[in-house]
Amino acid sequence: MRYDKGSSRLQLTENPMSKAKLGAERPLSPHLQIYRPMLTMMMSIAHRISGAANAAGFILLAWWLIAIAAGPEAYARVSHVFASIPGRFLLFLFTWSLVHHMLGGIRHLIWDTGRGLDKTSIEVLAWLTIISSTVLTVLIWVAGYALRGGH
Repeated sequence: MRYDKGSSRLQLTENPMSKAKLGAERPLSPHLQIYRPMLTMMMSIAHRISGAANAAGFILLAWWLIAIAAGPEAYARVSHVFASIPGRFLLFLFTWSLVHHMLGGIRHLIWDTGRGLDKTSIEVLAWLTIISSTVLTVLIWVAGYALRGGH
């Protein structure tokens, strides 16, 4: 449809899209079976997963805070869970997730300034995010154990 100013009426016109083929001879939407996994794609997926993991980790934080408010028995139960090997592993993963998501956000902030958008810089920033998030997480846990007295 188009508007004809001279006659002040809408006029029906033929839509060029109506002549398009309905059945495409190629995939309409490429997917993981077509794309070769690349570092930037994996980083995007990891950023989304770490965001979801952070949401789950904040539920654990809320559980801990509620236990503090509920009294010594509730706090002792939560502390027992978090002090176990699986609990500490879960907290370690939560720490890594927080750090990784934060560094991914900084990487995106750098890109928002128009810097680091060439292929080499993108790869370097991705590797820096992976390595830095792992190193910072280990340093946070080492510092935490050192300040706590090694328990």
